[in-house]
Amino acid sequence: MTEEQQLEVPVTEPAASYPDSQFAAPVPPALPYLPPPKSFVRDIFEMAVVTAIQLLFLWTFIAQGMMVPTGSMQNTINIGDRFFANKFIFGRNTPLIGSLLPARDIQRGDVIIFKFPQDPAINYVKRVIGMPGDEVRIRGTQVFINGRELPEQRVTVDQIGGEYATLPEVATDAAHPDAPYRVYYQTKTESDLEFEAGSERYGLGQPVRVPDGHYFVMGDNRDNSLDSRYWGFVPRDNIIGHALYVHWSYNAREPETQQSGSVLLDTLQKIQWKRIGQAVK
Repeated sequence: MTEEQQLEVPVTEPAASYPDSQFAAPVPPALPYLPPPKSFVRDIFEMAVVTAIQLLFLWTFIAQGMMVPTGSMQNTINIGDRFFANKFIFGRNTPLIGSLLPARDIQRGDVIIFKFPQDPAINYVKRVIGMPGDEVRIRGTQVFINGRELPEQRVTVDQIGGEYATLPEVATDAAHPDAPYRVYYQTKTESDLEFEAGSERYGLGQPVRVPDGHYFVMGDNRDNSLDSRYWGFVPRDNIIGHALYVHWSYNAREPETQQSGSVLLDTLQKIQWKRIGQAVK
């Protein structure tokens, strides 16, 4: 072999300098970034914020807890009853999600919550009696709508005092087949009727017509209710929602509760257990 031929021979690295891929050390994967763990206080704070937002959404658009401190709706809603109000059912007070929730028009007989026309800061609860355009006339315990008697089941009660959760029922008239609810009156004399004729302003004696966009409302405890007979009509825009069901009932002033000397026992006795879960009809 000549010297030139020797220079043309390629020079290669030793085979030992190229490790076999089967025996090469694996490259470990990159570890993801893990933020530092949250503290217990931060977890509680975030849960509280989320819960508050959900409750605010619920109270604003869906339902809200209400309480009636007076006896104007006894024995339909008792003193101490706390109930939920459906705020989307009538459709107009939920513009953001109204199209996503079932809604209907206000109907005669609905128990509604509304802002008192003379003081919108106060919420009232009454039953719808007259619809827009209706002619309403009240004669004693009878209510006439457009000349026809409104079917109601009348119950005579003993007005024993405003601190009692319920009123004792003395007598019950025969139920009208079309009467969807009950109303409550005390026993009346001729002098009582004459006094009412001079004190009520709307619908007694002479019929009154409900204006467009307004409603005529009355309490179920007819002899202890400040309603449309005295101050007029409820504008549609004042109506907040529809009463659903009682979720809690507690009357701290219930006089028939026997004092045991134990705060816990006295509290348990004042809870109206049978009222819890009752639908408002």
